[in-house]
Amino acid sequence: MRRELRAEWTKLWTLPSTARLLSATCALTVLVGALVTAGTRASDGPQDLPKLVLGGVQYGQATMVVLACLAVGAEYGTRTIVPTLVAMPWRLRVLLAKSAVVWCVALAAGTVGTVASLLVGRAVLASNGVAAPALTDGPTLRAAAGTVLYLGFVALLSLGTATVLRDSGGAIITVLGVLYAVPILTRLVSSDHWKRRLEKYAPMKAGLSVQATKNLSALPLSPWQGLAVLAAYAAGAALIAALLFRSRDA
Repeated sequence: MRRELRAEWTKLWTLPSTARLLSATCALTVLVGALVTAGTRASDGPQDLPKLVLGGVQYGQATMVVLACLAVGAEYGTRTIVPTLVAMPWRLRVLLAKSAVVWCVALAAGTVGTVASLLVGRAVLASNGVAAPALTDGPTLRAAAGTVLYLGFVALLSLGTATVLRDSGGAIITVLGVLYAVPILTRLVSSDHWKRRLEKYAPMKAGLSVQATKNLSALPLSPWQGLAVLAAYAAGAALIAALLFRSRDA
């Protein structure tokens, strides 16, 4: 397994887009969070400040989706997947190594973006005269840790989808559509019953509930339950990807 991990790590970092996409993930997460927080004033009343500060991950995830899809889709596009499987015929090991490398890179980028967002957000809130919760506050720590895990699960969902479709472009469009289209559809639904169902099972909406620190009883799912919904989507994509990757010709 060490050989597969080393090979996948090397291949990911030989993609010229990897460093740029990771930087963009962190930058978008911090920048959007800071812009949203900049409009917050003490006169606005009680708000879920950690969720506001960390809200930039909704946009930072887009570049992580691209990175994860390219991690496998680029090999199919250039047909380098063939020599990969000749050199390493244990296909499930190859897929597991790809997943582990992408997961670790996503968690690293998520940690940098989350910590930076919290620090920048506190500074912006302080300049507006708003007292932000302490970084060691329990709900804030849970929201931060959940945000990092959220980005990791989005990366695994993207990797699994790209493995199934064997096309970077198609996988990127599919995952971004699943993440962003369902919340838009939710706003168009007039039935409160179906709106709540969509919020409960939509991967982005459910997953981001882990950022909530106030009015938890009003959420369709508890924070960790919501993140578990996204994890289930990622696990389902990974399972289908493993079955097809093992059985199909390269």
